[in-house]
Amino acid sequence: MSDISIVPYDAAYRDGVLELAIATWAPIFEKTKQEVPSFVYGAFYPQGWAIRQRADVAALLDNEPECVWLALSGGELAGFLGIRMHPVDQMGEIHIIAVSPDLQRRGIGKALLEFAERSIRNAGMTMVMVETVGDSGHEPARKTYEASGYERWPVARYFKRLK
Repeated sequence: MSDISIVPYDAAYRDGVLELAIATWAPIFEKTKQEVPSFVYGAFYPQGWAIRQRADVAALLDNEPECVWLALSGGELAGFLGIRMHPVDQMGEIHIIAVSPDLQRRGIGKALLEFAERSIRNAGMTMVMVETVGDSGHEPARKTYEASGYERWPVARYFKRLK
């Protein structure tokens, strides 16, 4: 999409960003719930994933608005991005990235990734990191990152239920 502009977060878009976050992750979390141990999912999302996701994104918007960028298409919210810097590691982190489900596969995610990389490079960092889950719901995200040249760091995270 050629009419995409990426602008600093504006609180006037707060409700739209929260709605977009829930719409984006609804089909993903359906798969996640089926593929992770139930005690882990239940611990992370005791009131449901949407309540936790909304609270986490709201906290980012309210507490770190300078780290959030909006992708607009024709003046309408199309996606958003959260970036954090970790100077000790010379690393910028794409903390969160989302594209409206009905606008996916149109280059908006790629534009947000490229914007993040430029911003992180301009901040003097030498690498960028983005993290996602290994379940099937997050497979499209992993493919996007890999197609953009990101290399996977094989991390294993184990959970054990304590009784």
